[in-house]
Amino acid sequence: MKRPRRSETPFRRFIPNLVTIFGLCVGLLSVRAGLEGRYATALYLIIVAVFIDAADGKVARFLKAESEFGAELDTLSDFFNFGIAPTFLIYNVVFAGTEYARSGWFCVLVLTVCCALRLARFNVALTDAEPTEKKRDFFVGVPAPALACLALMPMLFWMEDWAFFQNHPNITVIYLIGVGLLAVSTLPTFSIKHLKIKREHQFAVLLISVGLIMALAVFPWRTMIIGNFLYLASIPVSALTSRRTLPTL
Repeated sequence: MKRPRRSETPFRRFIPNLVTIFGLCVGLLSVRAGLEGRYATALYLIIVAVFIDAADGKVARFLKAESEFGAELDTLSDFFNFGIAPTFLIYNVVFAGTEYARSGWFCVLVLTVCCALRLARFNVALTDAEPTEKKRDFFVGVPAPALACLALMPMLFWMEDWAFFQNHPNITVIYLIGVGLLAVSTLPTFSIKHLKIKREHQFAVLLISVGLIMALAVFPWRTMIIGNFLYLASIPVSALTSRRTLPTL
């Protein structure tokens, strides 16, 4: 009798999951650095986690190794890296040991819960019908990596010795809660996942990308602050744009 052939899985299907797990380890290292008082290192590691999150999906599509397991693993990694690691950092630096510790703990709880709800909604949306090309141009609400970057704004000001958030803790609490609510809102926000660049614009986009990487390397905190302000300013623009192109969104 012929023995049944053993099923085999090509190693390339494991590579995207290994990238995701590496990103999760980076988030864990960020928490450790924050607990040890190495706040700059902790922030750098969260930035690295953002780039890894952008890369693992691209790797999966390139290798044709997308799977439900990988999607779930990516969501769990995103929740830790963008819903837990930044909130630990924010609370320890901005609120711990101050008279606003309770308010600060409340607002970081809101951030974490909103991140979880945002990711859960995203996972449910994956099971829906394939989105149209127009819908692919927009996220519903602020995605988890952008949520983390926006939430870290008080930390970025602190790293630049700008005392605005330290001098106005009430504004800090309101700002962080507002950022959390943006994540669970239904506001359309621009997505660059499926952005296609015309051939005549590719060199200009490459130059801008290189300039952005150089700015992050030399002036990381100021670059992120400017990027956050530009992203917040883009939300009304994306809402107006989507209303014109997607009346039913």
